[in-house]
Amino acid sequence: MTTKMRSEIAEQPAALRATLDALLPQVEEVRRLGDQTRQLLFIARGTSDNAAVYGRYLVEAHAGRLSALAAPSIATTYKRRLDLDGVLAVAVSQSGRTEEIVETLDWARDCGARTVAITNGGPESPLALAADLALCTVAGEEKAVPATKTYTTQLAAMAVLALGLGADVNAADLDRVPDAVQKLIDDPGDLDALVEGLADKPGVVVSGRGLAFSTALELALKLKEACYLHAMGLSYADLLHGPIAVVDEDTPAILVAAGDGPTLAGTIALAERVTGAGASAFGVGGGNRLAAVSTASLHGPDLPEWAAPMGLIVPGQLLTEALARRLGIDPDAPRGLNKVTQTD
Repeated sequence: MTTKMRSEIAEQPAALRATLDALLPQVEEVRRLGDQTRQLLFIARGTSDNAAVYGRYLVEAHAGRLSALAAPSIATTYKRRLDLDGVLAVAVSQSGRTEEIVETLDWARDCGARTVAITNGGPESPLALAADLALCTVAGEEKAVPATKTYTTQLAAMAVLALGLGADVNAADLDRVPDAVQKLIDDPGDLDALVEGLADKPGVVVSGRGLAFSTALELALKLKEACYLHAMGLSYADLLHGPIAVVDEDTPAILVAAGDGPTLAGTIALAERVTGAGASAFGVGGGNRLAAVSTASLHGPDLPEWAAPMGLIVPGQLLTEALARRLGIDPDAPRGLNKVTQTD
Protein backbone atom coordinates (compact mmCIF):
# COMPACT_ATOMS: atom_id res chain seq x y z
CA MET A 1 0.00 0.00 0.00
CA THR A 2 1.37 3.42 -0.98
CA THR A 3 1.17 5.97 1.81
CA LYS A 4 -0.05 9.51 1.26
CA MET A 5 3.38 10.72 2.32
CA ARG A 6 5.06 8.65 -0.39
CA SER A 7 2.60 9.89 -3.01
CA GLU A 8 3.20 13.51 -2.01
CA ILE A 9 6.97 13.04 -2.15
CA ALA A 10 6.47 11.90 -5.75
CA GLU A 11 4.43 15.03 -6.54
CA GLN A 12 7.30 17.38 -5.71
CA PRO A 13 8.83 17.83 -9.19
CA ALA A 14 5.48 19.03 -10.54
CA ALA A 15 4.81 21.15 -7.44
CA LEU A 16 8.22 22.80 -7.70
CA ARG A 17 7.80 23.50 -11.39
CA ALA A 18 4.34 25.03 -10.85
CA THR A 19 5.56 27.11 -7.91
CA LEU A 20 8.58 28.49 -9.74
CA ASP A 21 6.43 29.30 -12.77
CA ALA A 22 4.01 31.18 -10.52
CA LEU A 23 6.54 33.05 -8.39
CA LEU A 24 9.41 34.01 -10.69
CA PRO A 25 7.27 36.75 -12.31
CA GLN A 26 7.05 38.33 -8.83
CA VAL A 27 10.78 38.98 -8.55
CA GLU A 28 10.30 42.66 -9.43
CA GLU A 29 7.66 43.06 -6.72
CA VAL A 30 10.10 41.60 -4.20
CA ARG A 31 12.77 43.99 -5.46
CA ARG A 32 10.52 47.00 -4.88
CA LEU A 33 9.90 45.98 -1.29
CA GLY A 34 13.55 45.13 -0.82
CA ASP A 35 14.58 48.60 -1.94
CA GLN A 36 12.63 50.01 1.01
CA THR A 37 14.33 47.80 3.60
CA ARG A 38 17.77 46.87 4.93
CA GLN A 39 17.38 43.57 6.75
CA LEU A 40 15.00 40.63 7.11
CA LEU A 41 13.02 39.06 9.92
CA PHE A 42 11.63 35.55 9.29
CA ILE A 43 8.49 34.53 11.20
CA ALA A 44 7.68 30.81 11.29
CA ARG A 45 7.22 27.65 13.34
CA GLY A 46 7.98 23.95 12.78
CA THR A 47 8.83 22.88 9.24
CA SER A 48 8.27 26.44 8.04
CA ASP A 49 10.92 27.58 10.52
CA ASN A 50 13.39 25.20 8.85
CA ALA A 51 12.53 26.75 5.48
CA ALA A 52 13.22 30.13 7.09
CA VAL A 53 16.67 28.92 8.16
CA TYR A 54 17.41 28.22 4.49
CA GLY A 55 16.11 31.68 3.62
CA ARG A 56 18.32 33.28 6.24
CA TYR A 57 21.51 31.59 5.05
CA LEU A 58 20.66 32.21 1.39
CA VAL A 59 19.93 35.91 1.89
CA GLU A 60 22.96 36.53 4.08
CA ALA A 61 25.43 34.48 2.00
CA HIS A 62 24.26 35.61 -1.42
CA ALA A 63 22.32 38.88 -1.05
CA GLY A 64 24.36 40.45 1.75
CA ARG A 65 21.34 41.23 3.91
CA LEU A 66 21.41 40.74 7.67
CA SER A 67 18.61 38.33 8.61
CA ALA A 68 17.15 36.90 11.80
CA LEU A 69 14.54 34.41 12.98
CA ALA A 70 11.74 36.03 14.96
CA ALA A 71 10.57 34.91 18.39
CA PRO A 72 6.79 35.18 17.89
CA SER A 73 6.18 35.22 21.65
CA ILE A 74 7.69 38.72 21.77
CA ALA A 75 4.63 39.81 19.81
CA THR A 76 1.97 37.41 21.05
CA THR A 77 2.85 36.79 24.70
CA TYR A 78 5.11 39.61 25.83
CA LYS A 79 3.37 42.09 23.51
CA ARG A 80 6.54 44.14 23.27
CA ARG A 81 6.77 46.79 20.57
CA LEU A 82 10.06 46.92 18.63
CA ASP A 83 11.41 49.39 16.10
CA LEU A 84 11.19 47.48 12.81
CA ASP A 85 11.69 50.42 10.50
CA GLY A 86 13.76 49.22 7.53
CA VAL A 87 12.88 45.56 8.15
CA LEU A 88 11.29 43.19 5.65
CA ALA A 89 9.26 40.73 7.73
CA VAL A 90 8.72 37.40 5.96
CA ALA A 91 6.08 35.14 7.51
CA VAL A 92 6.03 31.49 6.46
CA SER A 93 3.08 29.15 7.02
CA GLN A 94 1.98 26.11 5.04
CA SER A 95 -1.71 26.73 5.71
CA GLY A 96 -1.64 30.50 6.04
CA ARG A 97 -4.05 30.03 8.95
CA THR A 98 -1.77 29.64 11.97
CA GLU A 99 -3.05 32.42 14.21
CA GLU A 100 0.26 33.06 15.96
CA ILE A 101 2.06 33.63 12.64
CA VAL A 102 -0.67 35.92 11.30
CA GLU A 103 -0.71 37.89 14.55
CA THR A 104 3.07 38.24 14.52
CA LEU A 105 3.06 39.50 10.93
CA ASP A 106 0.39 42.06 11.88
CA TRP A 107 2.59 43.09 14.81
CA ALA A 108 5.63 43.47 12.54
CA ARG A 109 3.68 45.72 10.18
CA ASP A 110 2.45 47.83 13.10
CA CYS A 111 6.07 48.15 14.26
CA GLY A 112 7.06 49.63 10.89
CA ALA A 113 8.10 46.60 8.81
CA ARG A 114 7.19 45.89 5.22
CA THR A 115 5.71 42.41 4.94
CA VAL A 116 5.83 39.28 2.78
CA ALA A 117 3.85 36.06 3.23
CA ILE A 118 4.99 32.66 1.96
CA THR A 119 2.10 30.20 2.11
CA ASN A 120 0.41 27.32 0.35
CA GLY A 121 -2.91 28.55 1.67
CA GLY A 122 -3.68 30.72 -1.34
CA PRO A 123 -4.16 34.46 -1.83
CA GLU A 124 -7.30 34.52 0.31
CA SER A 125 -5.66 32.95 3.35
CA PRO A 126 -5.40 35.19 6.43
CA LEU A 127 -1.62 35.35 6.17
CA ALA A 128 -1.62 36.33 2.49
CA LEU A 129 -4.24 39.01 3.12
CA ALA A 130 -2.16 40.45 5.97
CA ALA A 131 0.97 40.95 3.85
CA ASP A 132 2.14 43.64 1.44
CA LEU A 133 3.13 40.82 -0.93
CA ALA A 134 2.10 37.17 -0.94
CA LEU A 135 4.30 34.50 -2.50
CA CYS A 136 1.78 31.68 -2.79
CA THR A 137 3.25 28.27 -3.45
CA VAL A 138 1.47 25.80 -5.73
CA ALA A 139 1.94 22.49 -3.93
CA GLY A 140 -1.71 21.45 -3.97
CA GLU A 141 -3.44 19.92 -0.97
CA GLU A 142 -1.12 18.01 1.34
CA LYS A 143 -2.92 15.24 3.23
CA ALA A 144 -0.11 13.52 5.10
CA VAL A 145 0.73 15.24 8.38
CA PRO A 146 4.52 15.35 7.74
CA ALA A 147 5.15 18.20 5.31
CA THR A 148 7.01 17.26 2.13
CA LYS A 149 5.90 19.13 -0.98
CA THR A 150 4.83 22.18 1.02
CA TYR A 151 8.34 22.38 2.47
CA THR A 152 10.25 22.12 -0.79
CA THR A 153 7.97 24.67 -2.45
CA GLN A 154 8.61 27.02 0.49
CA LEU A 155 12.31 26.67 -0.31
CA ALA A 156 11.52 27.59 -3.92
CA ALA A 157 9.73 30.70 -2.66
CA MET A 158 12.81 31.55 -0.58
CA ALA A 159 14.92 31.28 -3.71
CA VAL A 160 12.62 33.73 -5.52
CA LEU A 161 12.76 36.05 -2.52
CA ALA A 162 16.56 35.98 -2.62
CA LEU A 163 16.60 36.74 -6.34
CA GLY A 164 14.42 39.77 -5.72
CA LEU A 165 16.85 40.94 -3.05
CA GLY A 166 19.75 40.81 -5.49
CA ALA A 167 21.32 37.44 -4.70
CA ASP A 168 24.49 36.77 -6.67
CA VAL A 169 23.29 33.42 -8.00
CA ASN A 170 22.38 32.07 -11.42
CA ALA A 171 18.59 32.10 -11.67
CA ALA A 172 18.81 29.54 -14.49
CA ASP A 173 19.82 26.96 -11.87
CA LEU A 174 16.19 26.90 -10.78
CA ASP A 175 15.20 25.39 -14.13
CA ARG A 176 17.13 22.28 -13.14
CA VAL A 177 15.51 21.77 -9.74
CA PRO A 178 12.40 19.71 -10.70
CA ASP A 179 14.41 17.24 -12.80
CA ALA A 180 17.08 16.96 -10.09
CA VAL A 181 14.36 16.11 -7.55
CA GLN A 182 12.81 13.55 -9.89
CA LYS A 183 16.18 11.85 -10.27
CA LEU A 184 16.48 11.52 -6.50
CA ILE A 185 12.99 10.07 -6.21
CA ASP A 186 13.84 7.51 -8.88
CA ASP A 187 17.22 6.64 -7.32
CA PRO A 188 17.79 7.91 -3.76
CA GLY A 189 20.83 5.73 -3.13
CA ASP A 190 21.29 3.02 -0.51
CA LEU A 191 17.93 3.56 1.15
CA ASP A 192 17.58 0.02 2.49
CA ALA A 193 20.95 0.22 4.26
CA LEU A 194 19.99 3.43 6.05
CA VAL A 195 16.59 2.03 7.04
CA GLU A 196 18.17 -1.07 8.54
CA GLY A 197 20.94 0.97 10.12
CA LEU A 198 18.39 3.10 12.00
CA ALA A 199 15.65 0.53 12.66
CA ASP A 200 17.01 -0.64 16.01
CA LYS A 201 18.43 2.68 17.17
CA PRO A 202 16.75 4.87 19.81
CA GLY A 203 18.19 8.08 18.44
CA VAL A 204 20.28 9.77 15.78
CA VAL A 205 22.22 12.99 15.30
CA VAL A 206 21.54 14.83 12.03
CA SER A 207 24.13 17.43 11.12
CA GLY A 208 24.94 19.87 8.36
CA ARG A 209 26.30 23.38 8.13
CA GLY A 210 25.60 26.57 6.21
CA LEU A 211 22.96 26.19 3.54
CA ALA A 212 22.63 22.47 4.39
CA PHE A 213 21.84 23.22 8.04
CA SER A 214 18.16 23.73 7.18
CA THR A 215 18.08 20.23 5.68
CA ALA A 216 19.61 18.72 8.82
CA LEU A 217 16.97 20.43 10.97
CA GLU A 218 14.13 19.36 8.70
CA LEU A 219 15.27 15.75 8.44
CA ALA A 220 15.65 15.55 12.23
CA LEU A 221 12.13 16.93 12.61
CA LYS A 222 10.73 14.39 10.16
CA LEU A 223 12.41 11.49 11.98
CA LYS A 224 10.96 12.74 15.26
CA GLU A 225 7.48 13.29 13.85
CA ALA A 226 7.02 10.14 11.80
CA CYS A 227 9.46 7.62 13.29
CA TYR A 228 9.48 8.71 16.96
CA LEU A 229 13.28 8.78 17.02
CA HIS A 230 15.18 11.02 19.40
CA ALA A 231 16.68 12.94 16.48
CA MET A 232 18.93 15.91 17.20
CA GLY A 233 19.44 18.43 14.39
CA LEU A 234 22.67 20.39 14.75
CA SER A 235 25.16 22.44 12.84
CA TYR A 236 28.33 20.39 12.73
CA ALA A 237 30.12 23.35 14.32
CA ASP A 238 27.83 23.04 17.36
CA LEU A 239 28.09 19.25 17.27
CA LEU A 240 31.86 19.46 17.66
CA HIS A 241 31.46 21.70 20.72
CA GLY A 242 30.33 18.85 22.94
CA PRO A 243 27.23 16.99 21.72
CA ILE A 244 29.41 14.72 19.56
CA ALA A 245 29.90 12.76 22.80
CA VAL A 246 26.45 11.22 22.25
CA VAL A 247 27.47 9.71 18.90
CA ASP A 248 28.35 6.04 19.44
CA GLU A 249 27.44 2.60 18.15
CA ASP A 250 23.86 3.08 19.42
CA THR A 251 23.51 6.68 18.16
CA PRO A 252 24.59 7.07 14.53
CA ALA A 253 25.07 10.33 12.69
CA ILE A 254 23.39 11.43 9.46
CA LEU A 255 25.61 14.00 7.77
CA VAL A 256 24.12 16.29 5.13
CA ALA A 257 25.98 18.35 2.52
CA ALA A 258 25.65 19.78 -0.95
CA GLY A 259 28.00 18.42 -3.59
CA ASP A 260 30.09 21.59 -3.47
CA GLY A 261 30.61 24.65 -1.31
CA PRO A 262 32.75 25.64 1.66
CA THR A 263 31.16 23.30 4.22
CA LEU A 264 31.73 20.04 2.32
CA ALA A 265 35.28 19.47 3.55
CA GLY A 266 34.21 19.83 7.17
CA THR A 267 31.36 17.37 6.67
CA ILE A 268 33.75 14.82 5.21
CA ALA A 269 36.13 15.28 8.14
CA LEU A 270 33.25 14.79 10.57
CA ALA A 271 32.22 11.55 8.83
CA GLU A 272 35.78 10.27 9.20
CA ARG A 273 35.79 11.19 12.88
CA VAL A 274 32.46 9.44 13.50
CA THR A 275 33.42 6.20 11.78
CA GLY A 276 36.86 6.33 13.37
CA ALA A 277 35.14 6.29 16.77
CA GLY A 278 33.24 3.13 15.83
CA ALA A 279 29.89 4.76 15.07
CA SER A 280 27.92 4.75 11.82
CA ALA A 281 28.02 7.84 9.61
CA PHE A 282 25.26 7.94 7.02
CA GLY A 283 25.82 10.49 4.27
CA VAL A 284 23.14 12.45 2.45
CA GLY A 285 24.51 14.30 -0.56
CA GLY A 286 28.11 15.44 -0.57
CA GLY A 287 28.93 13.65 -3.81
CA ASN A 288 31.36 10.77 -4.11
CA ARG A 289 33.73 12.26 -1.52
CA LEU A 290 31.23 12.05 1.33
CA ALA A 291 29.94 8.68 0.15
CA ALA A 292 33.47 7.27 0.19
CA VAL A 293 33.91 7.91 3.93
CA SER A 294 30.33 7.07 4.99
CA THR A 295 28.95 3.78 6.30
CA ALA A 296 26.19 4.06 3.68
CA SER A 297 24.82 7.03 1.80
CA LEU A 298 21.94 8.62 -0.06
CA HIS A 299 22.46 10.67 -3.19
CA GLY A 300 22.24 14.44 -3.32
CA PRO A 301 20.97 16.63 -6.15
CA ASP A 302 23.09 17.74 -9.09
CA LEU A 303 22.64 21.39 -8.11
CA PRO A 304 24.95 24.15 -6.87
CA GLU A 305 25.09 24.69 -3.12
CA TRP A 306 22.65 27.63 -3.09
CA ALA A 307 19.87 25.58 -4.74
CA ALA A 308 20.79 22.16 -3.35
CA PRO A 309 18.48 22.22 -0.28
CA MET A 310 15.45 22.05 -2.58
CA GLY A 311 16.59 18.54 -3.50
CA LEU A 312 18.76 17.56 -0.56
CA ILE A 313 15.80 16.90 1.75
CA VAL A 314 14.10 14.51 -0.69
CA PRO A 315 16.20 11.40 0.08
CA GLY A 316 15.61 12.18 3.76
CA GLN A 317 11.87 12.28 3.18
CA LEU A 318 12.05 8.89 1.48
CA LEU A 319 14.12 7.57 4.38
CA THR A 320 11.59 8.84 6.91
CA GLU A 321 8.64 7.26 5.10
CA ALA A 322 10.40 3.91 4.62
CA LEU A 323 11.71 3.79 8.19
CA ALA A 324 8.28 4.59 9.63
CA ARG A 325 6.79 1.65 7.73
CA ARG A 326 9.68 -0.58 8.83
CA LEU A 327 8.87 0.34 12.44
CA GLY A 328 5.15 -0.33 11.98
CA ILE A 329 4.19 3.35 12.17
CA ASP A 330 1.72 5.07 9.84
CA PRO A 331 3.74 8.04 8.52
CA ASP A 332 0.59 9.79 7.30
CA ALA A 333 -0.85 10.27 10.78
CA PRO A 334 1.79 10.38 13.53
CA ARG A 335 0.43 10.29 17.05
CA GLY A 336 -0.43 13.59 18.70
CA LEU A 337 -0.11 15.73 15.55
CA ASN A 338 -2.52 17.64 13.33
CA LYS A 339 -1.94 19.23 9.94
CA VAL A 340 -2.40 22.78 11.28
CA THR A 341 -0.90 23.54 14.69
CA GLN A 342 -2.17 26.50 16.67
CA THR A 343 -0.02 27.92 19.47
CA ASP A 344 -0.80 30.75 21.84
